[in-house]
Amino acid sequence: MSVFLNFEYYPKIDVNLLEISKKIVLSNKSKWDPPFFTDTESYIDMGEIQQTSKDFLGDKIKNVIVLGTGGSIQTLLALRHLSKKKLYPITSSRAVELKKCLEETKPEDSVVIPISRGGETLDVNSTIGIFSKNNYKFLGLSSKGTMYRMLENIGCPILEVPDLTGRFAGSITNVGILPAFLLGIDVKDFLKGLNTGYIKYMNFDDNPALNFSVFLYNLYKKGFKLVFSMPYSLNLEGSVGLFVQEISESTGKEEKGLIGTYQSAPLCQHSVLEYLLGGTKGAVIPVLWTIVNEEPDLILESSISYVNNQTAQTIVNYQADATFQALLEQEVPSAKITISRSDEYNMGNLIAFIQSCVYYLCLLLDVNWSDNPKVIIGKEIGNEALKNKSSPDLRKTTRKKLAMRVFNQKFFEE
Repeated sequence: MSVFLNFEYYPKIDVNLLEISKKIVLSNKSKWDPPFFTDTESYIDMGEIQQTSKDFLGDKIKNVIVLGTGGSIQTLLALRHLSKKKLYPITSSRAVELKKCLEETKPEDSVVIPISRGGETLDVNSTIGIFSKNNYKFLGLSSKGTMYRMLENIGCPILEVPDLTGRFAGSITNVGILPAFLLGIDVKDFLKGLNTGYIKYMNFDDNPALNFSVFLYNLYKKGFKLVFSMPYSLNLEGSVGLFVQEISESTGKEEKGLIGTYQSAPLCQHSVLEYLLGGTKGAVIPVLWTIVNEEPDLILESSISYVNNQTAQTIVNYQADATFQALLEQEVPSAKITISRSDEYNMGNLIAFIQSCVYYLCLLLDVNWSDNPKVIIGKEIGNEALKNKSSPDLRKTTRKKLAMRVFNQKFFEE
């Protein structure tokens, strides 16, 4: 198996700046726990996974319904294009997705996998009952809390979710590996690619992940705050979604950090590129994500001579390179990440690249890479409002009073 990942970026970081950044990383490493996510073996028991899931592996099971959100599902979404069965990712009780899933699946050909480490995720807990009522089979991933008790009452098998930071843990624990295994994804090759990636990306020798973090950090110091990703393949969007979550949740604390966002490419060339090229400079860092050998691909037939007989992805990649060059012509610092193909091995390597980069970036920013202390604020507000059955009008009144208290009434005045 071969792996290819290329990180191309401009303007280039000079040797002195790279050495200064390495020293910052080294000086801050001891402040927080070491990166557990580089251990691709200790948290997974494949024998236990195979034994627990044996009743759901046959041809009879056609649909895998995963109830999870954030770190509980994002790694799986990065691998969904490799699935041999139909994946239904249910990330909340949004009615359209939930109803569609119930209409397209049957209890006898499906398995439902709820995922929550602490067991108190409302997005997950609120959807368990409707599948249970309709006699769907369950295989739970939880360790405690309300969800664990709900699954015990159902009487389904439950595998442990270790007490690790979710957004970094999906690739090395039951959280991502169990549903991937049930979907027919080659988790062995994925873990090999992941391990190969960490061998390369968790050291300081010719390390593109470190270079990416140094590039982002030094642009951050110049005032850039948003990383806008442009994935030029549907098969990359799950990985880019993981990058968006990790860079936002990991670096965004202590009034520091960068926020990530993305839109499918080349669609984004027709919606936001005008802003990137001609709008406010010094705010957004565009990052293009491409694949050399797309699977599946097809040969195009066209009356346009230079399009005819080209592969579909070749045309897309020409557009990516042209957009990259256009950004540079307009003096917009930009980067491009390219992988050779989107098989399990290379996707494992890509996730290792992403997580290593975010880890280094947090050390450069001097923030804890593993926690997310503010996320619980909104969850507590929502749960309290639900328990009290607060009306929409009351919730709006509460927000209005809050805003009047926390914002200076001359907020918009110069």
